[in-house]
Amino acid sequence: MAFTPRFLSAGRDHFFLLGPRGTGKTLWCNHEFPNALRIDLLDPATLRQLSARPEQLRELVDANPHAKQIFIDEIQKLPELLEVVHFLIEKKTGHQFVLTGSSARKLRRGGINLLGGRAAEKHLHPYMAAELGRDFTLDSALQHGMLPVIRAAHDPDALLGAYNGLYLREEVQTEGLVRNIGSFARFLEAMSYSHGSVLNLASVARDCHVNRKTAEGYLGVLEDLLLGFRLNVFTRRAKRELASHPKFYYFDTGVFRANRPSGLLDAGADIDGAALEGLVAQHLRAWCAYSSDRHELYYWQTRSQAEIDFIIYGASGLHAIEVKNSTRVRPEDLRALRSFGEDYPQSQRFLLYRGKDRIKRDDVLCIPCEEFLLALTPNHIPH
Repeated sequence: MAFTPRFLSAGRDHFFLLGPRGTGKTLWCNHEFPNALRIDLLDPATLRQLSARPEQLRELVDANPHAKQIFIDEIQKLPELLEVVHFLIEKKTGHQFVLTGSSARKLRRGGINLLGGRAAEKHLHPYMAAELGRDFTLDSALQHGMLPVIRAAHDPDALLGAYNGLYLREEVQTEGLVRNIGSFARFLEAMSYSHGSVLNLASVARDCHVNRKTAEGYLGVLEDLLLGFRLNVFTRRAKRELASHPKFYYFDTGVFRANRPSGLLDAGADIDGAALEGLVAQHLRAWCAYSSDRHELYYWQTRSQAEIDFIIYGASGLHAIEVKNSTRVRPEDLRALRSFGEDYPQSQRFLLYRGKDRIKRDDVLCIPCEEFLLALTPNHIPH
């Protein structure tokens, strides 16, 4: 797979690089650290050797004094190695440790707590449109998502179909994360109906025939495997009564589509709208992760059901973003943004839609969605 430059910054400190399978963590590390000592825990022989003697890592580091970076791939396969990494960091040998992982579950459950603050936590997300530039098209992104491994595939639909199976087989089943694989597979499908919606776990539990406590556990596994995330309601200095439940998104639009049934009884417009909203969500989440200043992503919904899809709050200000899967801007599309502007007049407000023209109405900038995503780069929001 050819390397495409990413917005992620390596820095000089030790760090964990977390991200789902297929986001290009190994490829990025190989490009950023071509002379690093690489320890691949997906290699069965390497995993067996280090499982038997984790202290062998010290011997490997001592035998490669010219390697300034030590790159350990898929560290969650052997979290016991972190004790040795901790020892080597404390020795101040001058090495930089880069530890990739596609699951934070075993690391946290092992009580390691990500080396107790001695290593930063970075995340690699699916591609952003601006990383691809001319190779980005909105229609392709909505159909297949933005995962590097899927974009590089000869048959992206087939690979997306197999993506869930990879996690079910290699992460969920092998690690014994759930007792009933069939129930968890149904849960993944049930959660696809919650993509872009306020989360109702009781309803999800009924759909996949498990109790609510089991559904909560399944959601925790899904998030620990980095396959989905929740957005909380923006409540800072609230002037209205607001909703209290979070919204849910799969981490990539293509993975959402792979989980969402699309038969005769499923409305195509609903799926397309959820896919567009999810695509914007994953871009804004990556933007928050890659920008130098701290930002948080939320949504906003009043008890009277006025809703704005995304709120970004941080050093760059307060930004409200509504997404519409339509080619024209209707007056009712701006109502929630007007209400938000009344409560937060200092905010910048945007409506992203499928049309071709930039329009400003009621102090809301309406931008074609593809144009917005292509111009969205770390530390900069298009305006």
